Amino acid sequence: MTIMTAGITPAGKGLDGVAWNILGQTYYPKQESVSSFAFETLFPVGTFVPPHIHPTQDEFIYMLDGTFELMLDGQTLHATNGDLIRMPMGLPHGIFNKSDKPVKALFWVTPALSLRQLFERIHNLSDPAEVVRIAAEHEVEFLPPPA
Repeated sequence: MTIMTAGITPAGKGLDGVAWNILGQTYYPKQESVSSFAFETLFPVGTFVPPHIHPTQDEFIYMLDGTFELMLDGQTLHATNGDLIRMPMGLPHGIFNKSDKPVKALFWVTPALSLRQLFERIHNLSDPAEVVRIAAEHEVEFLPPPA
């Protein structure tokens, strides 16, 4: 069980100096407890998280800078600075930076479950098929590409 400590996690830094490279994106863990896990992200132009489902976690994104295109429950939506994206558990979603500048956002999930452990395992992995395989072990189910 992870007990959250009081304090400040500075912008652009992760807890204990941790930063993960997840398929070209940078993730910084910001907060962790049994009930939630938060991480700051930097999505370079052209990067994305393919459509997937968290069957046992609600996920949120607070937009800090830039614009995401989202596939959310079968719809295409756009979110920009100050927007909050709500993705209830079990709802298919994909996140894409199709803009001409990097996107910075704060993500969090509740409950935390093993999302941090997933990121630790896929840090610096370059094989998307291996990422999908490992993600399934951490209750993140990637969807097949559209036909």
